[in-house]
Amino acid sequence: MTDPTTTPRDTGGGADPGPMPTSSTEADRPDPLRGSRTSGLWLGVVALGLVLILLIVFIAQNTQDVTVSYFGWEGQTPLAVALLVAATAGLLLAAIAATLRMWQVRRRVHRGRSARR
Repeated sequence: MTDPTTTPRDTGGGADPGPMPTSSTEADRPDPLRGSRTSGLWLGVVALGLVLILLIVFIAQNTQDVTVSYFGWEGQTPLAVALLVAATAGLLLAAIAATLRMWQVRRRVHRGRSARR
């Protein structure tokens, strides 16, 4: 049985959740503490700074020369450079594959929407 004096926000115990919004504009107003584009950008800048610091340490610790052979081409390069080039090439190939897959899915969705009309 429900008590006619309780409101939907009354949980029956604990701290008072505070006053309910009195108008729809108050309820529709975004939370001022929610993340924004600026806070997301700031987080990205901080993360990039940390990655760059780690990259500088990696390069400083891997300066010995290594011989790299690739389809008849052979040369000497610092180990850090060889590893960074290999990692960058891998990221590029993964990005190309992901981009092609996204285009494929978007095209399929677009064709599905066109067929329903």
